[in-house]
Amino acid sequence: MTIGGFRTPRATCLLAPNPSPMTLEGTNTWVIAEPGSSSAVVVDPGPDDEDHLRRVLAEAVASDRRVASILLTHGHLDHSAGAGRLAQLSGAQIRAADPAGRLGAEGFADGDVITAAGCEIRVVATPGHSADSVSLLLAADGALFTGDTVLGRGTTVIAQDGNLGDYLRSLEQLRELAEAAALRLLLPGHGPVLADPIGILDYYLAHRAERLDQVRAALAAGARTPAEIVAMIYTDVDRSVWPAAEWSVRAQLDYLAGL
Repeated sequence: MTIGGFRTPRATCLLAPNPSPMTLEGTNTWVIAEPGSSSAVVVDPGPDDEDHLRRVLAEAVASDRRVASILLTHGHLDHSAGAGRLAQLSGAQIRAADPAGRLGAEGFADGDVITAAGCEIRVVATPGHSADSVSLLLAADGALFTGDTVLGRGTTVIAQDGNLGDYLRSLEQLRELAEAAALRLLLPGHGPVLADPIGILDYYLAHRAERLDQVRAALAAGARTPAEIVAMIYTDVDRSVWPAAEWSVRAQLDYLAGL
């Protein structure tokens, strides 16, 4: 399905023009507002692309709304590079878990509830893909914005500033949340919407366990470097993303070394 233009009762996706093997169709920028609200919230403005940012602004200020806040799920540039320009265009502040990504005094941390645009958005710390990753719960829509913690297609790379142990704990936490909050949708930072949150999170956890078993088997078979392990076990993945897969393998080796 095409993600650009996808809508829930309170959230609208605008697809950034930055497709790649790592970003899939591009970055999903989300505009959130309760119907009839006088303001809107923007999640992950995406790259510093003027046309995209002006489309986001036009959506956010439709019906005489203003932009109340810009929220970042994490600081990777495909999600955050346009935030400063959007802040200039809209006058809104930027809130993020990492102080380096903020514009203004307010950040957020795990468990915080952001009340804006007529909505309540709960912050769920989900480190692992990156140290500063968060997911955002919009309970009124039964929806969770997952950033890069869960993708709409494929699985997540553990980036150089990530940690596999943290990531596995984050997935377990989201699995519990999916059940407790009766989640209906995962709204990712890349790729299509996911309509089976529990099933997807179960798959992610099983996939990670399988990859760890494959790394153990590759080591037993004589592989020594991340590149050698990737060549043995990532045969189902496009070679263009093998360099990024090496980041995940390094994270897996670090995790196994700590057991």
